[in-house]
Amino acid sequence: DILAMLGYEPIEPSELLAERLGIPPDQIAKLDANENPYGPSPRVLQALAEFDGYHRYPDPQQRRLRQALAGYAGVGPEQIVAGAGSDELIDLLLRAVIAPSDAAGGVIVCPPTFGMYSFLTRVAGGRVIEVPRRDDFSLDVEAVCAAAGDAKALFLASPNNPTGNLLTGDELEALLRTGLLVVVDEAYIEFAGPGFASLVPERENLVVLRTFSKWAGLAGLRAGYGIMPPALADVLMQIKQPYTPNVAAEVAMLASLEDRERLMEGVRAIVQERERMGRMLAALEFVEVYPSQANFVLVRLKLGLPEPDGSDGLRVRDGLAQQGVFVRYFDTPRLRQHLRISAGLPSHTERLVEALRTQGGERGR
Repeated sequence: DILAMLGYEPIEPSELLAERLGIPPDQIAKLDANENPYGPSPRVLQALAEFDGYHRYPDPQQRRLRQALAGYAGVGPEQIVAGAGSDELIDLLLRAVIAPSDAAGGVIVCPPTFGMYSFLTRVAGGRVIEVPRRDDFSLDVEAVCAAAGDAKALFLASPNNPTGNLLTGDELEALLRTGLLVVVDEAYIEFAGPGFASLVPERENLVVLRTFSKWAGLAGLRAGYGIMPPALADVLMQIKQPYTPNVAAEVAMLASLEDRERLMEGVRAIVQERERMGRMLAALEFVEVYPSQANFVLVRLKLGLPEPDGSDGLRVRDGLAQQGVFVRYFDTPRLRQHLRISAGLPSHTERLVEALRTQGGERGR
């Protein structure tokens, strides 16, 4: 079953992309992984340089880190579990609730969405139940509720990746009433608003996941955490690897929280660039831009090529890559005409739009 499983398709590093093109890495416009173009806080770099405990294991109970994260999220430390990115928390939650022999052990996902939910469900031996989003990528709450009887858990991203739209409070309340374990992945919430962390103490079946990869620029250190009912947090602390996150990630997370005002300035700059990029892309006659509350936008290409599979997205992605501009393409039927584009620096946006004009011109526009 493992050998038959499709792996998760990751993003390649800038150095490798630049080597293929024969150009310096700083000439790459890397807009395919939703990374923070401003990087971590200078206070993080200083704290990592001055830390002298890399030869020691981290605190397996995460005491200092859980306390700091609880203060940031507005909950108690007993409701926090930190991990090697929010991906580790997704994996641990699935291990906690899914048994391969359990006929009702399904996990509901709502594509198009973050592929790690389905991937890790299958790794854990669970069954994926897909409830597709509507044509406008909004959530089909009625269909999710109808499928709840065959499932144990529901995973939703808010803002959703790759579509950028938010889960509403009314939608969440309806989903919580199903009794499912509802996991809301708020990897991009700092770009959008307050999120649902404050509801966790009031709900027995709500988990909120967060990460430092996006807003704090720590993607390479794998730093994330979950906010959940204390009983579930105890289970995850019992089954997780004892020494995650590592000491470097812990140092960086603590320093980021101490310098969050500076980091939020970068968040605001990214939001402004997302909006500017959206306007510039929408001015291209062959591009439709979907509204987004994250640090990226999803666009639909309207080139109208008479291709057998209609995969304008793949062809445009490859054409952009030849010009040093990298964007994300998803090889699924609903997204073959689409690209997800991260908000980068202003210079990245200008290179992107110019490269897209070239792609449109090459196709008779």
